[in-house]
Amino acid sequence: MKAAIIFGSQSDKDKMAGAAKCFREFGVEYTAYVLSAHRVPERLVEVLKELESNGCEVIVSGAGLAAHLPGFIASKTILPVIGVPLNAALDGMDSLLSIVQMPKSIPVATVGINNSYNGAMLAVQIFAVKYPEMKEKLINFRNEMKENFLKDNGEVVEL
Repeated sequence: MKAAIIFGSQSDKDKMAGAAKCFREFGVEYTAYVLSAHRVPERLVEVLKELESNGCEVIVSGAGLAAHLPGFIASKTILPVIGVPLNAALDGMDSLLSIVQMPKSIPVATVGINNSYNGAMLAVQIFAVKYPEMKEKLINFRNEMKENFLKDNGEVVEL
């Protein structure tokens, strides 16, 4: 199982770290890149070709402001692309709308603003369809999450 994390600016590293954390938790091999659809489109296309030839199966891409990066990536590969809108202006709503409103036939799955962990979690779910060991890890993760929630919150509370 191989994935990639691509975002457009060094200033987004902290926001995209959640994706790396999730991939590490689930044992997904990943590579991360800072690449821009506007500043270095040629290099981005080269990297996408390298990822495809090296067995990458899904890409998590974060972008703010115009937020073209996930859509640009989706236009250059048939790999699933998961967009993470980043809060760079307008509380991230501009990024969210830019990523989610892709033209027909070039979809980008989109998660919540700054929620790169969920972007990677969606990738884990995609892997779980194909890989039985990932399916088992995901089932165990969900069961443990439920148990922890009930342990901490399952009783009547006073307000």
